Amino acid sequence: MKKLDKTAQPNSFIILILFFAGLVIMSSFYVTIPLIPVLSREFSVSEGQAVWASSLFTLCFAVGCLLFGPLSDRFGRKKIMLWGLAALTIVTIFLGFQSSLSSVIMFRGIQGLTAATFSPVVLPYVMELFPQNKRVFAVSCMSASFLMAGIIGQVYSSFITSHLGWQYVFIILAAIYFLLTLLMLFFIPNLPPNGTSVANAFNQMRKTLAQRSLWFAYVIALVMLLSFVGMYTALGEFLSSSLFGFTNQQILYVRSVGILGMLMSLFSSGLIKRYSVIPILRSAIILSAIGLILLGFGANMVFIIVMSVVFVSGIAIAIPSLVSLVGELGGASRGAAISIYSVVVNSGATIGPILVIQLLRTGNYILAFSILACFLLLGFLSTFFVKRVSPVVEKSIAPF
Repeated sequence: MKKLDKTAQPNSFIILILFFAGLVIMSSFYVTIPLIPVLSREFSVSEGQAVWASSLFTLCFAVGCLLFGPLSDRFGRKKIMLWGLAALTIVTIFLGFQSSLSSVIMFRGIQGLTAATFSPVVLPYVMELFPQNKRVFAVSCMSASFLMAGIIGQVYSSFITSHLGWQYVFIILAAIYFLLTLLMLFFIPNLPPNGTSVANAFNQMRKTLAQRSLWFAYVIALVMLLSFVGMYTALGEFLSSSLFGFTNQQILYVRSVGILGMLMSLFSSGLIKRYSVIPILRSAIILSAIGLILLGFGANMVFIIVMSVVFVSGIAIAIPSLVSLVGELGGASRGAAISIYSVVVNSGATIGPILVIQLLRTGNYILAFSILACFLLLGFLSTFFVKRVSPVVEKSIAPF
């Protein structure tokens, strides 16, 4: 492990800061989901036009993931995260004071670009910062924060909009980002850059794509996030249908229960210690697929909620396992491998809702959930084509 600076903080405190950072930064990905009808009314446009406030963020975020991972190899992980967070703070402040949809969309695009300085950088950062016996737990914490952001971001946005107005969604977030900037500046250790030039970093990314095992790992990442976001899209339509007649607020409460399943990611490190990465990854994918299939047959609300938690639990366990595997397969090009991983999962999260909306036009919810489960089974089959770099089994992986 690289030598840390003298200001190194206790591991648990560093993880706490990074966990909170992951939660609130990635929440920016989801805060406009409840705002689409609000922006549509505010600016007297169709929801199809308002949705670009979310779509452009997603597109710019994907571009940023490819850009900032290699840049962090050259200039250092902390420097990229710190300057990115400072830029995110400024952009988010401006978002709260826009008076036209076009300017909101433009600043959301810039916000997506600046938010991308965190997720593809923090994962290789924690892999380099922590020793082997703490690494998987640290990755598990980050994965939990990314997953929880999908729910917390929407709940936060709905609550603030209903009590203060949509502008304060961004103004309050900016204040939180400013606080995080200070915490990161003073309490997050600095690691020296690995000295790789930007050109070489992008060349490493090209070489990374030549690894057959990584391609299959990326297939797994794609189908997991596709099924995760797709499930919540289908669940919302399912619960708002004539079968249940739930309001948007009631649907959000049901989705919020999924946080219980997301917390399972914190236990993945112990499971990997005992059974190794690939077996845990396969078991978690099967668990999620079973939850998805049974969801479509649910006629009782308690059963539906339980199955959604089962599904999310499997995803929450699988993702830290997969991130660790991608980092291992990436080797010296870990930063490039994680950057591509971030783009792939972002693509899965984008494709999922589009696919589900098309499937739901048939009116068959069982079909929608079953096809999502089939995508997961494709990920399960892909695990048999992933060859680990070394057969070393992780040991002494436990919470600090």
